[in-house]
Amino acid sequence: MKKNNHMKSIRFILLMAALATIVSCNTRRENEQTDLAVPVSVEDVRPQTIRKYINTTGTAKATQETELSSEMAGKYRLMANPATGRPFKLGDRVKAGQVIIQLEDEEYVNNIAIDAQKLNLEISEQEYEKQKSLYEKGGVTLRELRNSEVQATNARYNYENAQVRLSKMNIVAPFAGVIVDLPYYTPGTRVSSGQPMVSLMSYDKMYLEINLPEKNISEVVTGQEVVVTNYTIAQDTLKGMVNELSPAVSTETRTFKGKILIDNPELKLRPGMFVKADIVVASKDSAIVVPKNIMLSSNRGKVIYIVEQSTARERRITTGIENQDQVEVLTGLKRNERLVTKGFETLRNDSKVKVIR
Repeated sequence: MKKNNHMKSIRFILLMAALATIVSCNTRRENEQTDLAVPVSVEDVRPQTIRKYINTTGTAKATQETELSSEMAGKYRLMANPATGRPFKLGDRVKAGQVIIQLEDEEYVNNIAIDAQKLNLEISEQEYEKQKSLYEKGGVTLRELRNSEVQATNARYNYENAQVRLSKMNIVAPFAGVIVDLPYYTPGTRVSSGQPMVSLMSYDKMYLEINLPEKNISEVVTGQEVVVTNYTIAQDTLKGMVNELSPAVSTETRTFKGKILIDNPELKLRPGMFVKADIVVASKDSAIVVPKNIMLSSNRGKVIYIVEQSTARERRITTGIENQDQVEVLTGLKRNERLVTKGFETLRNDSKVKVIR
C-alpha cells in the first residue's frame, strides 16, 4: 500500500513538472513573438486639402512711393500730425492731401497778391454777367460781350496760377501712405528749392517681381493664389495673387517674368523685405493625403504600410497632386485605415507590429 502511494506521488510530481514545462514554453514563445513585433507609429487616414506649389523668391516693393522736394525757397516748418498732436516723424501715416511741411516766405506771398487776384476775378465775372444781360436786350455789341468774357477768363487763369504758386509753399502727400524718410532741417532756417523734404510709401498692397523657369509656363496663370512668407514673420502668411505674366521666355535665362500682388493690410511686411512666394497651381479638397517620406519604392511601384490586427499590410498606391511634404493617394488607401508613419523602414507584408503612438 505504501508502495502504491509512493508511486502516485512520483507520477503527480512528474505531471506537474511537465505542465510547468509546457506553460514555460508557451510563455517563452509569446514573449519571443512580442519581442519580434516591430514597434510602429500609426495615424488614422483622414481626408484633407492638398496643394501643389511653385516656389519663387524676391524683394517686396511698395505699390506707391515718392520722394518730395521743395519747389521754392523758404523758411522750414514741419507741421503737426493731427493724429498725434506732435510734429510728423518717421513711420507716421498720412492722408492724401495732408500738408506735411510748410515753407514760409512773406515777400513771395505778397508778390502773388492772392486776395487781389480773387477780387479781380469776382469783379470780372460780375461784369461778364452784366454784359450778357445787356447783350440779350441789345444794349451792348457782341464785341463788347466777348471782351468782357476774355477779361473774366484771364482773371480766372491769373487766380488759378496764383493758387498754384502758393501751393508750392506746401509739401503735400499725393496719396495716403507712411513716412519712410524725413531729412532733418532746423525749424525756421531757410531751405533752397530742390531740397529733399520727405519720402512716402503706400504698402498696404505690395508687389513682387518674379522670374519663373520655362517649364512652368503652362502651369502658372494670372489670378492664381499665392502664399507669401518672410523669415521675420514666419508665423504669419500673407495672401497674394498672380497679377501679370509675360508670354515671352528669355533666351539667356530660359525664364519668363511675372508680377505678384500682395495684400498687406496690417503692414507686417515692409518694403525691401526678401520674401518666399508659393504659387498654388493645383489644389484638391477632401483628398487622401500621406507624408511623402513614408513612401517606399519597389519594383512593383510605390508602397506604404497599414496596420490590421497587429499585422502590417503592404499597399501599392498610385499618386496624384504632390508638394514638398505631401502626396495625394488616388488608389490603394482608404479613409480611417491605420497608416504606418514611423517604423516602416524594416517592414514586410504580414510583419507582426506593436503600435506605439
